[in-house]
Parts: sequence; C-alpha cells; structure tokens
Amino acid sequence: MIIGNKVFDTTRQGYIMGILNVTPDSFSDGGNYNNLDNALFQTEKMIKEGAAIIDVGGESTRPDHVKITDQEEIERVVPVIEAIKSRFDTTISLDTYKSPVAIEGIKAGAHLINDVWGLKWDGTMAKVIADAKVACCLMHNRHDMDYKNFMDDVMADLAETMDMAAKAGIEKDKIMLDPGVGFAKTLEQNRLITKEVGRLCDFGVDVLLGTSRKRMIGMTLDLPVDQREEGTMATTVLGYMSGCRFFRVHNVEMNYRALKMTEAILNQE
Repeated sequence: MIIGNKVFDTTRQGYIMGILNVTPDSFSDGGNYNNLDNALFQTEKMIKEGAAIIDVGGESTRPDHVKITDQEEIERVVPVIEAIKSRFDTTISLDTYKSPVAIEGIKAGAHLINDVWGLKWDGTMAKVIADAKVACCLMHNRHDMDYKNFMDDVMADLAETMDMAAKAGIEKDKIMLDPGVGFAKTLEQNRLITKEVGRLCDFGVDVLLGTSRKRMIGMTLDLPVDQREEGTMATTVLGYMSGCRFFRVHNVEMNYRALKMTEAILNQE
C-alpha cells in the first residue's frame, strides 16, 4: 500500500497506527494531548515505540460524543498536523468523516484520511480523497443495526463503499478497510466481526483493525478502560493471523512487540 511517499509492504509485515486524540472528551485519553506540546511529546514517544503512522483526531467518536463544528475540528487538528509534519519524518493520518476538515487537513500535510463513515457521511469525501490523491482508511458503519445476516450485510455495506471509491477514482492501492469494531454493533457482533475480519481481505485491499481499549474488550473481560491492554494485544495477534496488516492502538509499545513476535513466528521458514 502507498501512503504519502512511503510504500507499506504488507505481504508479511504489519504496521502500528498510533492514536493521537487532540480532544477533551475521547473515551480513553481525552484531554491528555489537546495542547501542542503534549501532542508532539506523545507523537515522538509513539514513533520511538514503533508507530509507522500517527492518527490525529479532533472529534471524539465514542458513544454519545459531543459533536463539534467543522471549524472547531479544523482548529484542533491543523496546527498539530503542521507541527508533526515539520518535526518528524512520519506518516500522518487524519481521523475525520467531514470533507471540509479533510480538505484542510490534507493541505496541512495529512497523507491518509481515516473515515469512520466509509465515504457515506456527506457524499463528497470520495471526491476530496480522489482529487488529493491521498490514501484512505474506510470503516464500516451505519445509522441502524437492522441486520438480516450480520456478516453478509457488513460485506454488502463495504462493497458499496468500495464502489463509491472506484467511481470517484480512488486508486485501489491507496485504500484500506476497517471492520468498524464498536460502531453500530452489539457485543456479540463486535466479537464475531473480529473473528471473521479475514473476510475483508476478499476485497483485495489491506485491512486495519481498531479495537484498542474498546467496550468490546471491557465488557468481555469486565475491565475499566485503563486495564484493557492485554485484551487489545490479543486482538492484534488474532488480527494479524487473520490477514490484517494495520492496527490502530493507544499503547504502541506493547502492541508493536506483540505484533513483531507474531510475525517472527508465522514468517519463520
């Protein structure tokens, strides 16, 4: 996969995307990095720990999150993206589903748009991504949970997203898909899609798994948000074994180590 000027060889190698929420209300780390110095310190730390991509988010997408205006989101993320780009040689992702925010983020230096609505929010994101020739992560999401056959419906939803991308002219080698763990799914459905995530590889693009510290892990293990790292690492290992090659996490160091150990064993000849 090509992101910015870097080629990510996903035939045998996985990559960690480090989460940088510059928000006051994200479910796990809200308020920790919503000033520039803290954001840059955390970016440097995650790069040293093995993050290949830094994912900057300016609006929480946790359940019952507070929506903010496009301009508020732009004012949060653009200075951070510009500062990261000027200080570090790293790949920058912008976590947004809003086209105006994506446009400004790309201008500031974002190499990838991480869209939790899979191009379906405002009808113009596909064109923004295609025109800018940037990479994208397109997540499964929907407004309702009225599934007839859960996995088949998820695959159909993602097929619609892939069709939108193709029609807009987004190159296939610049797309990764995300199963959308924690979005419009029950606990059992979240565990099932994590188990069956390898099916997304059928689309012929790379797959990102984003389970870090999510409610699925908390509810399964009956643990608060600050005690979910082992559960996250288990999904990273299982995800790699299922074909996922990108992993969006809060704790880069622990998941990077788990990923490298898994790769070493599975790639041993």
